Amino acid sequence: MNKEEQDRLNSVAEKSIYAEGANAAMQRYCFAVVEKFLRSGNILELGPAEGLMTEPLVATGQAVTCIEGSEVFCRMLREKFPSATIVNSLFEEYRPASRFDNIILGHVLEHVEDPVQILSMVKEWLAPGGIIFAAVPNSSSLHRQAGVLMGLLTHEKQLNAMDIHHGHRRVFDIEEFRQVFIEAGLNIQTLGGYWLKPVSSAQIEETWNEAMLQAYMVLGEKYPEIAAEIYVVAGRND
Repeated sequence: MNKEEQDRLNSVAEKSIYAEGANAAMQRYCFAVVEKFLRSGNILELGPAEGLMTEPLVATGQAVTCIEGSEVFCRMLREKFPSATIVNSLFEEYRPASRFDNIILGHVLEHVEDPVQILSMVKEWLAPGGIIFAAVPNSSSLHRQAGVLMGLLTHEKQLNAMDIHHGHRRVFDIEEFRQVFIEAGLNIQTLGGYWLKPVSSAQIEETWNEAMLQAYMVLGEKYPEIAAEIYVVAGRND
């Protein structure tokens, strides 16, 4: 395994806050979106981190395999989900023994060096009739646009402190996100969003209740262009 990349991933894992606060609520809602598109069969999850998505995926009763580059996260996942297959590998180095009916990339493509390369590989792991679901932060989110107007960001794609903490390499807008799937030769079936986020996560965690969080998660599905999170459901062209 590429030691430099593994060290980077372990460093992110050791200070991870994916499972905390508003981000945890977002991850839970992401499964509510995924669930609408799941096919019967097996599931491959890339980059599960602490396993917020893994938990409901395992609860479906379908066979779940997780590919995670951080050994820190892998140890945690093996303990929490003994029924799942946990593989410590970089995505670029993984070689599956069989194809998968569902491949989930929940907040993965903003982390990797080459999103098109990853999707091109993942396409070959997909069973006929299967789906790829991928979600990423949206650079055109309402809160990022407000950040530019307030002078907190110089432009919408600037990596903010939380992006850097999570190890993000980029922030997509909706057209850039669409384009990586097209370049990878995938057929986009659905493109949408969730979580209309008007202010920062810190402000939300300080003043919002659960009902407010859920309402704004749903509102983001109505306004994907300015939602905090965007997603694509795609399949093979053949």
